[in-house]
Amino acid sequence: MNSRRSIKNLVIQLVSYLYVLLFVYAAISKLLDFENFHVQLSQSPLLSAFSSWIAVLVPIAELLTAILLITSRFRLWGLYFSLILMEMFTVYIFIILHFSSFIPCSCGGVLEKMSWNVHLLFNLTFIILAVLTILLSSNGGERKYTFKSYLKPVRLICFCLVFSVVSVTLLFLSSENIMHYNNPFIRRYPVHAAEFIYEIDLKFNSYYFAGSDEKKVYLGNYTNPSQVLLIDNKNKQIKRVRISFSPNKIPFKNISIAVRDSSFYLFDGSVPKYFQGSLKNWKINNDFDGFPYFTKALPLDDFSAVFRSNNAKNAANVLGIYNTSDTSGRIKYKRDLLERQTDGIFDTDGMLLYSPKLKKIVYLYYYRNEFIIADKLGNLSYRGHTIDTIKNVKIKTASLNNDKERTISSPVYIVNAHSAVYQNLLFVNSKIKGKNEIDKLWERSSIIDLYDIKTNKYLLSFPVYHIGKKRLRSLTITEENLYALIDKTLVVYKFSDIIKKEISSH
Repeated sequence: MNSRRSIKNLVIQLVSYLYVLLFVYAAISKLLDFENFHVQLSQSPLLSAFSSWIAVLVPIAELLTAILLITSRFRLWGLYFSLILMEMFTVYIFIILHFSSFIPCSCGGVLEKMSWNVHLLFNLTFIILAVLTILLSSNGGERKYTFKSYLKPVRLICFCLVFSVVSVTLLFLSSENIMHYNNPFIRRYPVHAAEFIYEIDLKFNSYYFAGSDEKKVYLGNYTNPSQVLLIDNKNKQIKRVRISFSPNKIPFKNISIAVRDSSFYLFDGSVPKYFQGSLKNWKINNDFDGFPYFTKALPLDDFSAVFRSNNAKNAANVLGIYNTSDTSGRIKYKRDLLERQTDGIFDTDGMLLYSPKLKKIVYLYYYRNEFIIADKLGNLSYRGHTIDTIKNVKIKTASLNNDKERTISSPVYIVNAHSAVYQNLLFVNSKIKGKNEIDKLWERSSIIDLYDIKTNKYLLSFPVYHIGKKRLRSLTITEENLYALIDKTLVVYKFSDIIKKEISSH
C-alpha cells in the first residue's frame, strides 16, 4: 500500500514539475522577448483587440501557476489552473486552425518551432496528464478510490473545460467584431498575404496607371500623353500604342488617359474636354459635349463619368455626375457628398475610384480617415472610415492675392497617400503607423490596408517594399496581382489565398 502511495505521489510530483518546467520556460521566453510576443499577439486573428493586457496576463498566470504547483499545499489548485491554461491554449489553436481568416506565427520559445497541428497534440497530451493527475490527487486520505471520490474532481474538470471554451470563444468573437468594425488601430499582418514576384524597369518615372484588366495593365505617360504602354499580365511582354487623335488646336494642359472595358478615355479638366475611343484601333470616336471644368474625372461606362470640380461656394470641391443618357440634364452636382471641415478645398482633397463590379463610386480623403461610397448616380451609400484615428484634417490654409488664391500654410499631414479598388476590396496606402508596429517595417515599406467596401470592414494589411529609398507612388489591382509604380519601376506582387478568397467570396 505504501509503495502504491509512493508511486502515486511520484507521478503527481513528476507531472507537476513537468508543468512547472513548461510554464516557467514559456513565461521567461515571453518576458525576455516581450516586444516581439506583444507584436505576435497583436497579429493574432483571435486576440488582436486585447493583445496589450493578454501579453502581460499570460506570463504572469504561467508563473503564478508554477508557484502553486511547487507548493504541496496548493498543488491541486495549481493542477486545476494548469488544466484551464492548457485548455484555453488548445481551444485557441483549434479556432486558429478551423475558423480563423489566416494562421499567424506561433509564439513561445522552442514551442515556436512546432507546427500548429503538432502544438495541438502537445497541448492535448499535457491536458490528459493534468486530468489523470487531478484524479490521482483528489481522493484525499481515502484508501480506496470510489465513485464518490471521483465525482467532485470530474465536475471541476468539466467546469474547467466549459470555462476555457467559452472564454476563448467569447474573446475570439469580441476581437473579430472590434477589429473589423471598431478597430482600435491595430493592424493585422498575415504571413505572405502578398509576395513579390517580379519587376520591370520602365526607364522613366512619368508613367501612371490608366487601367487594368485580367489580361493587361495600361500605363499612361504624363510627358507623352498620346502614348500608352500595354503590359501583358502573363508573359510580361510590353507593347506601345499611340492614340490617333487630332486635337484641332485645343490648348491642353494636363491630359489623362483612363481605360474601362473596351474603351479608353482622354480628358483634360482645364479645357475642359472628355473624349472616348476604342481599344481596337486606339482612335478617338466620341466627344462628350458640354463637359464641365473638373480637377478629377473617371469613366463609369460608355455614357457617364464621375468628376470633381471647384463649382461649390468659395471654389470648394464638389463631386458630380455627367450622363449623356440623362434627359433631365447631363450634369448633376452632388453637393452633399464631400463634407467641408476647413476651407472646402484642401480638406476635401482625395482620390476618386470606381468599382464596376459593385457599380460604386469611392472617394477617399487624403487628410482624414474617411471614405465615401456612392452609387453610380452619385447617391450616398455610406461613409466609411479607415482604421487610424485622424478624424479631423490637420492642415492650415492662407489666402493670397486679395483672397483670390489659397495655399497650405502648415505642414501637410497625409493620412491616406494612394489607393485602388478591385470589386469589393479597397486597397489603401496609409501613412499612419498603428499600435505595436515595428519601425523597421515602416522604414522599408509602404503599408497597404485592405477593406471590404461591401461590408464596410477592415480585413488585413501587408507591406509593399521600397526600392532603395524610392517609395510607392501608385498602385492598381487585378484578381491575382498588385501592380505598384516605384520611381521608374513597375513592381508586381502576387496575392495569396488569404486575399483572393476575400475577392471570390462576394
